[in-house]
Amino acid sequence: MSQELDYRPSYLAATIAAGLTFLLYLVTLSPETAMWDTSEYIAAAYTLGLPHPPGNPFFVLIGRVFAILPIAPSVAMRINLLAAISSAVSAGMWFLITERVLVGWFEQRWQRIVGGALATLIGATAFTVWSQSVVNEKVYTVSLVGLAISAWLTVRWCDEPDGRKADGLLVLLAYLAGLGYANHMAGMLSIPAVGIAVLIRRPATLLRWKLILAAAGALVLGGSSFATQPIRAAHFPAINEGEPTACRDGLAVGCTFSKGTWDAFKYNFDRGQYAKPPLAERQAPFSAQIGMWWLYFKWQWLRDAHSEMPGLQGALAAFFLLLGLLGGWVHYRRDPRSFAFFGPLMATLTVVLIYYLNFKYGASQAPELGGSVDREVRDRDYFFLWSFSAWSVWAALGLVYIWESIAVLLGSEKVKVGLETFDLPTKRSFLLASPILLIATVPLFGNWQASSRAGETDTADFAIDLLNSVEPYGILVTVGDNDTFPLWYAQEVLGIRKDVTIANTSLLNTEWYTRQLIRRPVFEYDEASGPAVWKGKQWPKPAGGVLKMTMDEADRLPLYQEITRPQLFTKGKISAVITPRVMPRADILVLRMLLDNDDRAIHFSRTSGNLAEELGLGAYVVMQGHTRKLLTDTVRAGEGIVQIQGEGFVDVERSAALWREFKTPASLVRKGDWVDAPSKGIPGLIVTTGIATAEALYASGRRAQADSIIRTTYDVSKAMRFNDIARSLEAQLNVPLIDSPASTPVPVKQP
Repeated sequence: MSQELDYRPSYLAATIAAGLTFLLYLVTLSPETAMWDTSEYIAAAYTLGLPHPPGNPFFVLIGRVFAILPIAPSVAMRINLLAAISSAVSAGMWFLITERVLVGWFEQRWQRIVGGALATLIGATAFTVWSQSVVNEKVYTVSLVGLAISAWLTVRWCDEPDGRKADGLLVLLAYLAGLGYANHMAGMLSIPAVGIAVLIRRPATLLRWKLILAAAGALVLGGSSFATQPIRAAHFPAINEGEPTACRDGLAVGCTFSKGTWDAFKYNFDRGQYAKPPLAERQAPFSAQIGMWWLYFKWQWLRDAHSEMPGLQGALAAFFLLLGLLGGWVHYRRDPRSFAFFGPLMATLTVVLIYYLNFKYGASQAPELGGSVDREVRDRDYFFLWSFSAWSVWAALGLVYIWESIAVLLGSEKVKVGLETFDLPTKRSFLLASPILLIATVPLFGNWQASSRAGETDTADFAIDLLNSVEPYGILVTVGDNDTFPLWYAQEVLGIRKDVTIANTSLLNTEWYTRQLIRRPVFEYDEASGPAVWKGKQWPKPAGGVLKMTMDEADRLPLYQEITRPQLFTKGKISAVITPRVMPRADILVLRMLLDNDDRAIHFSRTSGNLAEELGLGAYVVMQGHTRKLLTDTVRAGEGIVQIQGEGFVDVERSAALWREFKTPASLVRKGDWVDAPSKGIPGLIVTTGIATAEALYASGRRAQADSIIRTTYDVSKAMRFNDIARSLEAQLNVPLIDSPASTPVPVKQP
C-alpha cells in the first residue's frame, strides 16, 4: 500500500456482511436435493465417488467432509451448507474489493463500508448466485469462493507489488488456481487477469525464474487431488463415472501404474466422452452466444420465470448493465491500480468466457426459432455465475457514484485538497440521498420466490415414488439426468430401494458403465420400508448381476450396430421385430438384460418415452405407477388391466395403490411453482400419471377413487401452472380455477 493511503481493510464489516448473507441463504436453504446434477454430486460426495468427467476430486473431498459433519439433520442439507458458506464468503470478498476501490474516493470509512455492503447485497441476491447457494447443484459456488479470494489477494498484490508478501501472494494465487482446477476448470479463470496485472504493475516479475518455478510447483500441488481418482476408481464406489483406472479386479500396483490407467485417466480428464468441438467450430453464432449471456443477465435482477413482466425485467437488466458499466468507468478513473486486475477479470468472465464455452443456443433462448437450431439440453446460466457475482462490484460502484452525485445536488461544502478545491457532499446530503441505495434491494425482492428452496422435497420424493413403482429386485430403464441422478441419491444417500438396478441408456453407451452394472451386487429388498403394493408376497433374491457377461465381452461390444433388414428378437412368448436402423449399444444391452434375467422384472421409466416401442416391445408393456412393466406375454385387457387411449394398457390396481402412497403430488403443491422450464417434464410426468390412473379407474367403474386422483392432479396442475390441463379438469370437478396469465400446455390426453 502506498504511503499516501491510510487504509486498513474492514474485515469485521466484511465478516458481518458475509454472515448476514449466510443467514439469508440459511433461511432459504433446501433441506433436500434438486434436479439436474445436484443428486449426482451429493451422492458422489457422500460415497467418495467420481461424478461425471473430469470428476471434480477437490469438491468430492470437501463434500465428503461436510457430508459427515454433524451440522444439519441430513446429508443433503450439510452439503447444501457448503454452497451457502462458499457464496457467503465470496460476498465478503466482493465487499473488501469494493471498499478498497473506494479508498481514494471517500475519506470516511462508513462511506466505503456502504459501498461494500451494496456489492454484497447485489451479488448475493442475483438469481443464479442465490439459487446455486441454497442447494449444492454442483461445484460452482466452491469455484466462486476460490475466484473471489484470488481476486482479493490480487488486488492486495497490486497495492504492493514490491512488498514483503508480494512473492508469497503470487505463489499462493498459483496454488489456489490449481486447487480450483481440481474442483472445476473455472479455477483457472483468474490466471489471465493476474498475468495482465503483473505485466502492468511489475513486468520484471515474469523474468524471475525462481518465482516462476515456485508458482508452477504450487499450481501442480494444488491440482494434485486428481491423483486420488485412479486409486478411488479401483475401489469401485457406487458413483464411479468414467472409471479412470485399468484395474478390473481391485486396486493393485501393476494396473494402477500402467499405460491403461494413464489412458483412462487422460480420457476422463479431457472429458473425451463429450466430444466437444474445437473453438474454431462455433456451435452457434457468437452474437447468439452473447444473446444467451444477456438472457441470463436479465434473469439476475428479476427472475420472471413465466414471462409475466418481460418489460420490467428488460428495463431492470438494462439499468443494472449500465450501472455496472458506469461503475467500471469510475473504477478505472478512481483506482487504476486495482482496475489493472479487475478490468481484465471482468473481460475474462464475460466476453472471453462466452467465446470459450462455445455453447449452442440456450434451452430458453429465442423460442421463436423452435427446433430449427441446436440447443443445450438445459439453461446454462450457472456457467456465468462468476460473471454475475463479480458484476456486483461494478454495480455497487456505479450506485455509489449516483448516490454521491445526488448528494452534491442536495448540499455540498468546499474542501481543499492540495492546491485544488472540490465541492463535496455533506454528511447530511449523503443521508438525504440515501434512498437511492434501495435500488440494491431489487434482486432481493425480485428473486426471493424463484431462488428460495426452503422446504422443497419434490426431487427426493419423485425419486422415491419412481423407485417404488418398480417390483422388488427389478431393473429400471431410464434415459437422462433427471430420471437417474435423483434415484442414485435415493439409493446411495437415503438407502431407499437399493434392490432396484438402474440402467441408464445414455450411460450404457459407455464401456465403464456396463462394467459397473456387471459388478453391481444384489442388495436385499427391505419389505418393511417398501410400498404396501409389494408387501405380503414372496420376492426371491436373484443370483448374480443383471448382465451375465464378462468384462471382456462387455468391452468388445460395439458403440452401435447397423441393422440393414428387420430382425426378430425372441424370448419365451416375447417376439419383437427390430426394424432397420442404427442400433446403439444401449439398446443392445437392454435386450441382453431381458435375455439374462428370468427372475427380475424389467420396467421402463415413463420418462423413457417410446423406447419400448423402438425395441419392438410395445405390445408387452403395461403402466404401473411411473413405469411401464415388461410382461412375458402380449398384454391384453381384463383381470385388472385396462386400455386407455393415448397411454396403452394400465394395471389399475397397482397404479392406484402406488398413487395412494406417492409423495410427489403433495410436495409439488407445497412448492407452488416450477421455475426451470427444461426440467418441467418431471412435474408433467406426475400429472400424466395421475390422469392415466384416473382414466383407468373411471373405465373400471371406480369413480370415487378416480375423482380423488383427478382432484390431486388438478391441484398439482394449478401449482405447476399447467393451466390448459387444470382448465380441462375444472369442469369435471366443478371447482374454480385461479387463472394466471401464464399457460404451459403439456402434451397429454385430457379426460
